[in-house]
Amino acid sequence: MMSGGNYTTIDNQKISGSVPAVSDPGQVTVKFADSNLETFPPSEAQGKISGGSRPPRDADETFSKPVPSSDESPPSGWLRSFTVAAYKPYFDVDTSDVLERIKDSLFPFNGSFSEKVASNPDLYGPFWICTTLIFVAASIGTFVTYVAHKIQKKEWDYDINLVTWSAGLFYGYVTIIPLGLYIILKYFSAPSGLVQLLCLYGYSLFIFIPALVSSLLSIFHMIFYRIYCL
Repeated sequence: MMSGGNYTTIDNQKISGSVPAVSDPGQVTVKFADSNLETFPPSEAQGKISGGSRPPRDADETFSKPVPSSDESPPSGWLRSFTVAAYKPYFDVDTSDVLERIKDSLFPFNGSFSEKVASNPDLYGPFWICTTLIFVAASIGTFVTYVAHKIQKKEWDYDINLVTWSAGLFYGYVTIIPLGLYIILKYFSAPSGLVQLLCLYGYSLFIFIPALVSSLLSIFHMIFYRIYCL
């Protein structure tokens, strides 16, 4: 290395690095190696995902499905009566509510049953009370006819019409009478609700269930009298 004045020259020797030593200190030649990068042509549809980079077909499409709009309003007017949501509030009761209303229906003169039904009527209790009464009445009627045939030593056949008649009688009572009363009250502009009347008449049928069960005592008494006293 030689220095002259304010300038420094580098001898012609090999120096480690990316640029080799040159003899001419006034001109430095830098060469770049050819790049190995490949250039790809632009995609035909810019902004879209190509077929090779799409997700597999068995991928979860939960997030790709359109979200239902919350602006869709439920049907109104008389069309609402054909939806499940229209009857859902009348079945929103638990066992304790039903048992309490059954107990209050046995003592209708204290007024507590009417107050509870007026604010929150239900159709769950009346439906199952009426259904239970139908099968209890049909079972007791079948048992009575069976005992009568056996006492008279006659052949007995089961009559399915007992269930049909029981269903028509009790379902008709709990539906037609409240509906007729509702129409009459509407005609005279009296404040009333159809669901409240259905609930009232439905719970009023519960007293017939223990009454039918107690009627078995008189049936057994008649059987013992025919067997042991005659």
